[in-house]
Amino acid sequence: MPSSVAKLYEHSASELAGLIASRQVSSREAVEAHLARIKAVNGYVNAVTVVLEETALEAADAADRGPILGPLHGVPFTVKESIDCLGSATTLGVPALKRAYPSLEAPAVARMKAAGAIPIGRTNLSEFGMRLGASNPLRGATLNPWSPGLTPGGSSGGDAAALATGMTPFGLGSDMGGSLRFPAYCCGIAALKPTAGRIAVARSLEPLDFGIALQTMLVEGPMARTVADLHLGLAVLAGRDIRDPRSVDAPLTGPHAAKRAALATHIPGVEIHPVTLEAIRRAGRILADNGWDVEEAGPPELEGASETWGRLMAIDLSATLNGVRPMLSDPLAGYLTRLCRYFDVGKMPNLAMHAARSRLARIWSGFFAEYPVMIGPNCAGLPWAVDADLDPEYGLGMLLDATRFLIPGSLLGMPSLALPMGIVDRLPTGIQIHADLWREDLCLDAAKVIESGMERSTPIDPIW
Repeated sequence: MPSSVAKLYEHSASELAGLIASRQVSSREAVEAHLARIKAVNGYVNAVTVVLEETALEAADAADRGPILGPLHGVPFTVKESIDCLGSATTLGVPALKRAYPSLEAPAVARMKAAGAIPIGRTNLSEFGMRLGASNPLRGATLNPWSPGLTPGGSSGGDAAALATGMTPFGLGSDMGGSLRFPAYCCGIAALKPTAGRIAVARSLEPLDFGIALQTMLVEGPMARTVADLHLGLAVLAGRDIRDPRSVDAPLTGPHAAKRAALATHIPGVEIHPVTLEAIRRAGRILADNGWDVEEAGPPELEGASETWGRLMAIDLSATLNGVRPMLSDPLAGYLTRLCRYFDVGKMPNLAMHAARSRLARIWSGFFAEYPVMIGPNCAGLPWAVDADLDPEYGLGMLLDATRFLIPGSLLGMPSLALPMGIVDRLPTGIQIHADLWREDLCLDAAKVIESGMERSTPIDPIW
């Protein structure tokens, strides 16, 4: 193997695709480089739960023999264990589902394969994907590669840690309350939560249909180390699938919008950590230096958004918790019970809750008419200690305060992009970029400008 191949894991997915398409390297070399990287570092972070070595190498050889299939031809990628990928179980991190093998690919996985990409491994998540962490009774805990005592984020923490350490150039994750964006922040990589319905979400394992919270808010999306890869991933993944009635074929770009950004430097009732506050303002300075009009402006009704999101979640959880209790660990069961008690569904009838969501969506769209993008914290504080969110005394309150700017993207279905902003005190920093429904292009445009003023800080060797 040429010496240059040993560093192929440092390349982005777009860069690898270009090298493979131009025959400068083979798909087998790219896949072997990432398999070697997994063997070298996964033992430190436990991000990749199943290595698909045999099938990945077979697919790589086929890619090298055949014509270019698409923009990710021959490029390896990883898949969160909540997303169906043929030949491996969709475990959700739950012992009872360790042999839950799907009969069909998830639409996102099928589209990646159609674009020529090759699944190389499955990645860890929180139990049932129901926490902003990445530990579960089946696979154990994923560790943050920057500091093992801190959460890597979740629930898509396995992909985030794998990307940060060079085990994959591209990951597929999911998000219903920050599960793409928060781990991206904790591990220093990028992620895009698309507009709900932009990327089809479907499974082949029962239950095929879910309650209103998942129907309304669950999305799948790309995780990567560069904005270019998020852009390419969105183009590959977007589109309707008949298994997801929410999904649509919609243009990936919209009408011209002014280069105007709002900076959310104040969250009512929550203190933004000074490091994050400086990251937000630094992003604003980069935009301003590139001709953008940048102003500090308060985001609309964040507390109301958190309250409505919580009640929407509590409706589904209250109806299903007893039925799934035998499959839950005691810590998760306690956490979900506390969430349901906190967001007592009896205090807000269904009609009032859905009316509140509609009103908030209208207010935010009105805000975006004035400021096409809004930049704020991904997490108001620094990544918390492992399992701190499970603490029965302060965990839930800490979680809700920290994620105040994450929640509107999930509740209202609008696109949100997590962007790394460099390293401070040996930990990654980051921001989040919101835009109106179906305007991922505006998130990506702003992120590309900001990224141009930063140095890429991953992949890294685990630091401890």
